[in-house]
Amino acid sequence: MLKSIVMALILAVSGGTHAPKADSPTWGPCPTDKIGMECSDLRVPVDWSKPEGRKITLKLGRLKATGRSEGSVLVAYGGPGAPGIAYTQPIASWWADLRKRMDVVVWDTRGYGEQFGGLSTGLPCLWTRVPLPAAPRDDAEWGRMSDTNRGLAEACRPGDPELFAHMSSADHARDMEAIRKAIGGKLNYYGASYAGFYGQTYARLFPGQVRTMVLDGTWNHAAADWDKELEAMARSNEKFLTRFFDWCAAGDCPDVPRAWRSIVTRADRKPIRAAEGVAYTARDLQSFAISMARGGSAAWPTLAAAIRKAHRGDASAFVPQRGARFPDMATGVTECVDWPRPASRAASDAMTARLRKVAPNAGPANTIATAGLACVGWPVPVTNPPAPLPTTLPPLLGAGAWGESEAVTRAISRVPGSVTITHDGPGHTLYGVNTCARAHIDRYLTDATLPPKNTTC
Repeated sequence: MLKSIVMALILAVSGGTHAPKADSPTWGPCPTDKIGMECSDLRVPVDWSKPEGRKITLKLGRLKATGRSEGSVLVAYGGPGAPGIAYTQPIASWWADLRKRMDVVVWDTRGYGEQFGGLSTGLPCLWTRVPLPAAPRDDAEWGRMSDTNRGLAEACRPGDPELFAHMSSADHARDMEAIRKAIGGKLNYYGASYAGFYGQTYARLFPGQVRTMVLDGTWNHAAADWDKELEAMARSNEKFLTRFFDWCAAGDCPDVPRAWRSIVTRADRKPIRAAEGVAYTARDLQSFAISMARGGSAAWPTLAAAIRKAHRGDASAFVPQRGARFPDMATGVTECVDWPRPASRAASDAMTARLRKVAPNAGPANTIATAGLACVGWPVPVTNPPAPLPTTLPPLLGAGAWGESEAVTRAISRVPGSVTITHDGPGHTLYGVNTCARAHIDRYLTDATLPPKNTTC
């Protein structure tokens, strides 16, 4: 009896499914569903500053609790956007334990329509991944890069300029608030990868509506000093390579660290040939090497062999077996309005010099400083810049493998009582692959109980 009373009090305070709802969704069958998911449509403004203006449709999906529902958990997989309903179909088993007590709600994010397998209102174009632009050597090259980036945007923008301009994580966060109001209660949120930006933005916009929030394998969008955050990213990449070099020094490739420094210096002057029509700059090689080093000991022998081969003048072992042959990024429909971008070539060069100083082996590769070059000239300004989280939030839970756990810890560090689950190994996000982390996350989302500080899984 006492347990029932306590649970009722918890639900009243935390915002379970018994809390009042605004315009509850009408749930029905999902198209092409194979896991018993229900779907509903939610109409929201395309521009949240004009709530009475044009509306778009968000398609919601719900996996109902298998026991008595005590609330809902809103889930987003990142991407920077994704068809959450389709993504959930093959991984429904992930949520089996959580669903013993909670409904799991997903949504197809705005802009990701039929061409991405989504059911929400989509942008009428298919933006693709493109090679990152080379660092401009003079103002003329800077101008050409800016025009090229703008051209990529303009290939997508005309079909729906209004939606194109409202694809930031702040727009997704406001969509999340509309979903929260529709399903009732305070927000319980699990955001993986880029969807951690949605969560951080939501926490800034609606701090009083957060009950629990998990940020898994994400970056820090809560930095007060963006330049220092870029330096932290570079140091993290440097650690990946240092870990690999230490393994080499203790094993059978002690020559590799010196060979690496030599090819970076050479490739800075003249790209190293990798295949017909393909030659890699120092930044290209650094990007590929960082990604390989993140793979851990299973990938390190391959990386050592690739460096030795490149030292002999052949960088072909760095060419990816599948996909693009150059480091790439999405064209920026969401990223370019979330990330600060360099204002000038001089500012970009100064940041590159600072990152090379703090990370001599990794340089600026695989940081947002480099990725931001693809946003120079973007026709929509940065509308959702990074900013610290409010200290009034309830304790948040972060999670991540190498590099990611440090980044998410920086993001939530201002929120008293927050904890990060770390995995001392490679990988990207923990919930789907690490049962230890999943158990801690499920306990937090259901009971608002955090694991001990310094928890490692």
